[in-house]
Amino acid sequence: MTEVGLGDVSAAARALMAVPEAQRAALMHRLLDEAGQAARFQRCHGRVHPRLGNGTLMERALAHPLAEVPGPGDPAYLAALAQVIEAVLDWRCGKQAG
Repeated sequence: MTEVGLGDVSAAARALMAVPEAQRAALMHRLLDEAGQAARFQRCHGRVHPRLGNGTLMERALAHPLAEVPGPGDPAYLAALAQVIEAVLDWRCGKQAG
């Protein structure tokens, strides 16, 4: 996966908010896995993956329905941001589940 910025985290959080809470961990895992696959493909082949894109978390998140942009300090949005950040840190440290 390419480097993760604030836009990536926000888009992923909005994608998580668009699904029931019980499905969020699985979606987050899928977003990270697909972004990683796309980034590896791009490094190996010198072009973007035909289905998974350019290896950014944002691109994978934008491929899913997104919740509306919440207001500043919205507790559900902050919780989703925290979930994304925790998952990215775990992924970077090699703690990805499954």
